[in-house]
Amino acid sequence: MRAAHLFLAQRISAIILAPLVLVHLGLIVYAMRGGLSAAEILARTQGSALWAAFYGLFVVAAAVHAAIGVRTMIAESFGWRGRMLDGLTLAVGLGLFGLGARAVAAVVL
Repeated sequence: MRAAHLFLAQRISAIILAPLVLVHLGLIVYAMRGGLSAAEILARTQGSALWAAFYGLFVVAAAVHAAIGVRTMIAESFGWRGRMLDGLTLAVGLGLFGLGARAVAAVVL
């Protein structure tokens, strides 16, 4: 992928992540101050298409953003280029997406 596309993808993912992170942190504060237990939180989230969509988007944006960031750090630190760097970026992105999707499924399904 060209550098300009990666730059744009990371900036778009950051724009998407910013409000999602703020909402997520707000929900944490709300749950903690309300004294909600894990069981009560799960009771409110399970089966909800809205929460699945919210956290699904969160996972996709975070996986894209982090994979590109790791790519940049590896390229700058170790001078990797080409297919090896592309493969690492893809592996990191897919790995993060898989872990995040599993967490979303556990909380929503």
